[in-house]
Parts: sequence; structure tokens; C-alpha cells
Amino acid sequence: MSTLLESYAAGRWFRAAAEGDPLLDAATGEEVARISSRGLDIGAMVAHARTVGGPALRALTFHQRAAALKALAKHLMAGKDEFYALSVRTGATTRDTAVDVDGGIGTLFSFAGKGTRELPNDTIVIDGAVERLGKAGTFVGQHVFTSRPGVAVQINAFNFPVWGMLEKLAPAFLAGLPTIVKPASQTAYLTELVVRRIIESGLLPEGSLQLITGSAGSLLDELTEQDSVAFTGSAHTAGILRRHPNVLDGGVRLGVEADSLNCSILGPDVRADDPEFDLFVKGVVTEMTVKAGQKCTAIRRVIVPSTIADQVVGALADRLSKITVGDPRNPDVRMGALASLGQRDEVRKAVEALRAGSEIVVGDPAGQPLLDGDAERGAFFTPLLLRATPGATEPHNVEPFGPVSTVLTYDGLDEAVALAARGKGSLVASVATHDPAVARTVVLGLAPWHGRVLLLDRDDAKESTGHGSPLPMLVHGGPGRAGGGEELGGVRAVLGHMQRTAIQASPDLLTAVTGRWTTGASQRTEDVHPFRKSLAELRIGDTIRSGGRTVGLADIEHFAEFTGDTFYAHTDAEAAARNPLFGGIVAHGYLVVSLAAGLFVEPSPGPVLANYGVDNLRFLTPVKVDDTIAVTLTVKEIKPRDSADYGEVRWDAVVTNQEDQPVATYDVLTLVAKTWPAEG
Repeated sequence: MSTLLESYAAGRWFRAAAEGDPLLDAATGEEVARISSRGLDIGAMVAHARTVGGPALRALTFHQRAAALKALAKHLMAGKDEFYALSVRTGATTRDTAVDVDGGIGTLFSFAGKGTRELPNDTIVIDGAVERLGKAGTFVGQHVFTSRPGVAVQINAFNFPVWGMLEKLAPAFLAGLPTIVKPASQTAYLTELVVRRIIESGLLPEGSLQLITGSAGSLLDELTEQDSVAFTGSAHTAGILRRHPNVLDGGVRLGVEADSLNCSILGPDVRADDPEFDLFVKGVVTEMTVKAGQKCTAIRRVIVPSTIADQVVGALADRLSKITVGDPRNPDVRMGALASLGQRDEVRKAVEALRAGSEIVVGDPAGQPLLDGDAERGAFFTPLLLRATPGATEPHNVEPFGPVSTVLTYDGLDEAVALAARGKGSLVASVATHDPAVARTVVLGLAPWHGRVLLLDRDDAKESTGHGSPLPMLVHGGPGRAGGGEELGGVRAVLGHMQRTAIQASPDLLTAVTGRWTTGASQRTEDVHPFRKSLAELRIGDTIRSGGRTVGLADIEHFAEFTGDTFYAHTDAEAAARNPLFGGIVAHGYLVVSLAAGLFVEPSPGPVLANYGVDNLRFLTPVKVDDTIAVTLTVKEIKPRDSADYGEVRWDAVVTNQEDQPVATYDVLTLVAKTWPAEG
């Protein structure tokens, strides 16, 4: 008997006492494993996530969580050959597996980088600027994101047993939420192998990742208002989840990625000899055949101008005729099997429904000769291209989750957009066009109905990742029929798992909560210049108040000559006098900032290693000839870098004139050594 898959629950691997249901090789029909979760204590898993995994994750900063994801990605990449060897049993070719395995690992790398670069080395995220709530500045507001003490449950589809898990795990992990994974049974053996290697690595805190192989049982019954569910699968199952009492009334957050009748539109500007024509045809064929069309982003509707439809069908037929189907172990096979015989039956039913309003123009539902593989026991299905009759409704309502697409024609751009919208909401649309006007018109029409739009032309083709590739830094999801959910999108996905809260407080208390100095909060001035303090010695609120510096006409003239900035307000007294904002010669804004730096800088070698930027620079009041400026510089934020012997310090800079009016405000960004003199 083949191996019974195990679940990872409450810190140990669990094997059901039941015999389990067989899981079959998609190409040969041979038994790969068996699956059952009978006897699994779901309640204990959820409790373990809440009491062990969650606290351990929330004790780490975003940077520490990001470092763990990066280490995990490296670990999985080093052992990916093992995943490739098992993936072939799902019907996946080497190219298909790369999309799943390498794509999933790449997503870990991407979120690890985002977490380090775009999130603080802290456990709280500040959202937006401080809001002044009172005239005196003693009552202020600030939005913050904090981790929820809940559990992130992911219920995944069969088509991406690795990527589907890792793309959901990464943002939840960064957000401080432990994850319970429930993969679809057909390909759960690959998910189980990857989870096993993750657990063996010891790179993630215990309880931050658990696995259910088999039925989810009472999982949703165990969830409460701090928990979330991310579901990828059919609209039917999504409807069942939406009606669960804990979702309807219990506050459980549900994100859905469901059926999606994605489309690709050939622009009316494109001719058969244009590069965009070939790019369009290649894109359609790729999306029909990668993963045997078992992708939530695959192109189901091919929308083309009626004047060129015959040429499009001919070009698609030519490319599809070169697609070899069979056992993916054969290196000459271009398209493998569907995930299961049950899935093949579903695709056959969908094709029969489509044929009510379409005719098959490429392919044979009875199949084609295979390169190896068992035609009876293997879940093979030939690529099929249909052409819809005018007014057909089936292509807008029926999703064949396999290598099947339908060609629809249009006579005007408005009609093309209307056809796309009849899908009632999709994950992605692509448009092949080189006409800027067409691009804008189509995007504005498609955007309300799609989560992502790819504009494909000769200029971006070499770097384009294609119609069907969700990217970690861009949102993945869609409105309406596509489920209304949203995943990925870089830091957006992390914040989507967190709670945004408006904090109202005095500047001092808000500073204490956020770890960032707030205008109006206490400041400390000492004999030691803050630039002489190492990162270990600096404190939020450390301040230097400079002496004054009078800005003379000679300073302004020299700066204009030296930089070449001879704008009339700095060089022409008569013209400057007529300027309603200035009423005379004024100093360059960048001269003011430069002079301010001279007022607060400490020139000797010390722990401040570099100035690497200025943020939020605003010029508020003109500096006129013979005005005297001064600067107040305050430590606003301190961010150590775990991987370096220095950290980042953000300074609040306020430049004022002799009347104590602010003339410029900005943040100065510096790199400061953790210790000084530097160790080693």
C-alpha cells in the first residue's frame, strides 16, 4: 500500500488510523499516496496556533520575520529537485513545475526583501502622517497597523500545490499570523512534502505553520473574530464558506479567489504582420497549455476584431498543432495531464456546455495521440479552441478549467470592452496594442471588472512575464465572479492581515506608542552633539538647536552663479518685486537647506557614517535678503539593521527665520554606527 499522508498538528506529525482515499498519478493512474484526516484534533491545531505560534511570531520584528522567510527560500531552493521529481505525478511538465515550485520560492524571496526594505525593524507599522486634532498641538492622531492575535487559514486549489501555499504563507507570516494550510486532496502529496521539509529545517517558529491533509472537518467552527480564511477554488465552495455562521455573524474574515473567465483582447490597431499579432497568439497558446490550462489566470475568452478573426484562428491552429501531449516524464512533451480523471470529466462537461453556442475549430474532444502516458487511466485532454456564434452567452458563464479557449469577435472597441465585462469580474485581462489611445480606452473600460490588466506590445514583450503570471509585488484577485478577494501586492498583502487603528493621544504618549518622535513631544538637548552618539546611545527626542545664520545677497548671488540656477526670483530684483509670492529677491530653497546642514552638522569623524536622503521636504516661508535662519534637529526614528553594524536614523529638521516662523521642514536620513569607536 502507498504512503498515507500525514498532517502536521500541534507540534507533531499525525497519521490517521483510517485507510484513506487513494491519490493517483495524473498521467499513469498509479496510486501515489492515500489521504485522510480522520481523528485529527482540529481544535488543538487552532489553539496551538494561537498560544504557541502567534506569540512566537509577534515577538519577532518585521525584519526578523523577513530574515526567516529568506532563509527558508534558500533552503527550499537548494532542495527543489525533490519537489520537481514528485511534481511530475500531478501531470506537470518541467515548465509547469517551475511556475509552481520556483514561483512559490521566488515569492518568499520577494516578500523577504519587501519586509526588510519597506517595513520597520519593529512590530508596529505607522500609516500616514500625524493628524493635528487641536489648535495647540497637544492632541494628535495617528493610524497604526498591529498584528492580530488570530490564525490565518488557507484553503488551496489543486493546481498550484506549492505556489498556492507559499504565496499565502509569506504575507501572513510577515504580519505575525500563524498559518494552517489545507491543500486540495488531488495534489496534497506535493504540499505535504514541502511542509515536511519546512518543519525539518527549523527555520520557522513552532506553531507558525501547520498542515491538514484530508478533510478540514470542523476547522471553520473553531475560528473567531481575529481569524481569517483565504480560499482559492470554485464559486460553489466559496458560497458555502460565505454562508458559514462564523463568517456571516462571527467576524471571521474571508478572502475568495474563485472562477474567473479571463480574456485577452487583440486591439483594433493590430494587423497580421505587426509584432503585437504574434505576441497575442503566443500568449493565448501559452495560457491554454501551461499547467494544461489549469490556472485561475488562464485565458478563457479570446476577443478579436471580426475583420481579422480568421487569421487569428489560423495562427492559433498552427501553434496548437505543435503542442505535444503526454506523460510529462517524456522531455518531448509540451503539455501534461489534468490533475485527475474527475477534473477531466469536469472539463468535458464544460466543453459540451460551450458547444451550445460555439463550434470547435481546433482540436478533437476524443483526444489525440500521446507521447507516453495511459490514455484511459491518465487524465489527458487535448487543447481545444472554439469559436462562438454571435450573441453566444455560454463563454461568459462557463469556465472550462483546462486547455480550452473560445474566440469571440467584436466590431468596435466599446463592444470589446462590453464582451470582457460580461465575464462579471475576472482576475486578469490582457490587451495587445501599440496604440496609446486604444490602451487608455480599454484600460479604463476593463479596470472596474479586473484585478490586473496587462498591456502587451513590442516595447515590453521581452521583459513581460505574461498574461497568466501573478507577481508578488502586484495585487492578485478580482471583483465579482472572481471572488472579490485580493492577495499579493507586496506590503499591501501584509497590511491586509493586520488591524489598522486610529490612536488619539498627546504627542509624548503617541511617541511612546509608535516609537517615532511626534511634533510637540519632549526634546532633550545635551552637551554632547547627537552626531557624536552611536546608535546604542541615541534616544528618540535627542535634539540640537543651532545658532543663527544670516543670508546675505552675496550668498544668493554666489549660489546662483555656482549652481546655474538663475531663476529671476533669485537674480532679478525688479522682476522678483513683481512676484506676488515673494515681493523681492529670495534665497534658493536648496541654499536654505544647504546652509541648515552647515548649522547642524558635526564635522569630525564619528558614528554618523552617511547622509543617504531627505524626505518630505517643504518650503513654507520665503527667506529674503538678510533674514537669519536657524535649525532644530531632533531624532525622530531609530531603525537598527540586524544584518549590519549600523542602523538608520531619521531626524526631524525644522528651519526657522528670525521671527521663529518655519521656512522649511524635512526629514534627514542618516546611517549611524551601532557602536563608536566601531568594534573590530
